[in-house]
Amino acid sequence: MRPMAQVAMVMNLDKCIGCHTCSVTCKQAWTNRRGMEYVWFNNVETRPGQGYPRRYEDQEKWRGGWELNRRGALKLKAGGRFKKLAGIFSNPRLPEIKDYYEPWTYDYKNLTDAPLGTDYPVARPVSQLDGKPMKIGWSSNWDDSLGGAPAYGDLDPMVERTRQQASEKVRFAYEETFMFYLPRICEHCLNPSCVASCPSGAMYKRSEDGIVLVDQDRCRGWRMCVTGCPYKKVYFNHRTGKAEKCTFCYPRIEVGQPTVCSETCVGRLRYLGVVLYDADKVTEAAETPSERDLYEAQLDVFLDPEDPGVRRAAEEAGIPFDWIEAARRSPVHALVSKYKVALPLHPEYRTMPMVWYIPPLSPVVDALAETGHDGEDADNLFGAIDTLRIPLEYLAELFTAGDTGPVRASLEKLAAMRAHMRSVNLGEDPDPAVCAGVGMRPEEIREMYRLLAIAKYEERYVIPTAAVGDAHRLEASALPDTCSLDTDGGPGMGGDGPFGQDSGRKRLPLVPVENFHILRRRQTADDEREV
Repeated sequence: MRPMAQVAMVMNLDKCIGCHTCSVTCKQAWTNRRGMEYVWFNNVETRPGQGYPRRYEDQEKWRGGWELNRRGALKLKAGGRFKKLAGIFSNPRLPEIKDYYEPWTYDYKNLTDAPLGTDYPVARPVSQLDGKPMKIGWSSNWDDSLGGAPAYGDLDPMVERTRQQASEKVRFAYEETFMFYLPRICEHCLNPSCVASCPSGAMYKRSEDGIVLVDQDRCRGWRMCVTGCPYKKVYFNHRTGKAEKCTFCYPRIEVGQPTVCSETCVGRLRYLGVVLYDADKVTEAAETPSERDLYEAQLDVFLDPEDPGVRRAAEEAGIPFDWIEAARRSPVHALVSKYKVALPLHPEYRTMPMVWYIPPLSPVVDALAETGHDGEDADNLFGAIDTLRIPLEYLAELFTAGDTGPVRASLEKLAAMRAHMRSVNLGEDPDPAVCAGVGMRPEEIREMYRLLAIAKYEERYVIPTAAVGDAHRLEASALPDTCSLDTDGGPGMGGDGPFGQDSGRKRLPLVPVENFHILRRRQTADDEREV
């Protein structure tokens, strides 16, 4: 056993309202500069939909992730070392700008400078790539709220796979349609295919917290990582010639603060915490022959932080004590391993993703309420899960490689929680058969309810800080001279400040780590007098 620690995320899709606040704040923090206009480290997709970039889940076309060779060992779907070497100067397995979208702005100057006349001036769309007028035909959010679903819905790769197995179970007639929102960031996988694809070794997975990053100094712009990532969450900055991706807001994580997308999430649907796992089991789990067994195989990789043997082995492996304690209190560990209501996104890619999702139950409740039935009655809920307009097969294609069993089990636990807590809140005696039917005790149901419904800030984000020595060493990163984002060749080279043009001053003041902790106390205090 070789214990390692990973900072991971869970998203509760029941709570996502599709407001895109997470996307906008991430954009402002990380990709608001030239060369990154089309890039969204965090985006919110409407499902069914083609996603961003368009049809990124079609790995027969994009060749991302891993597959098994004839001996049952892992190999990159895009090809091994020799194939990459042969095509290193020509990589045809890349999304084009039309698959993302051509970013645009509007010719606002025409509005302000137009001469007085009888006609009304307009601000036509102008490409941010070449400055020429353009016609808008696609964007990162073109599928929002089923916009264009009758025309484009059939192009969703998951709809195609579901229809192959369940005939016409996914339809786009208005009275039979369904939708939910799916926020996506980099998965920071345990077995990242992007890291294995990089010829220059610029992409790496940090041993201390599992965050996958790009070394801007070593990146040579081969773009093999873009092909290798099956989630298409690695982007090419066409201005700097470097690859960039979600950093999991590691400067914030290192001082115990949540990611920007988590901090600003209106629905409070994101959970951050530490997960302990056995690094020696990762390859074995990723080589599980059947795709439908990959979910359970990944669960077996995780370690129980309550186990004395695991704690002892973690200490011997050099994992700090506060990280082990954080793993015990981790909401991610609880939702993934204890309650088993969170599921991985596309485990069939064999990358062992570490951003997990609680499937949406709300459409079940809403559909029942529209028929005049009690949407939170246990009998009604359990009976409706299999017949809902949102097919289990579609959710299973997203989260469990087509196996509907774990998806049904997760939804049934969520339904049992609603029914049980409804009785409690109405002062009724809860039916013990409801909890027993999903293999949970009443106290476990109440604990899960607290975590999913009313958990406070410090319960949703259990993030240990970096070691004090490292934290103070990181203070120096506030200076432009030591930050690779703001040097020649770095991704910030196109602007005045570290986050693009006209952002900040030429030289930044030193920012003490203590300021981050003061800010966190201010954000989490119930009363301003507590700060």
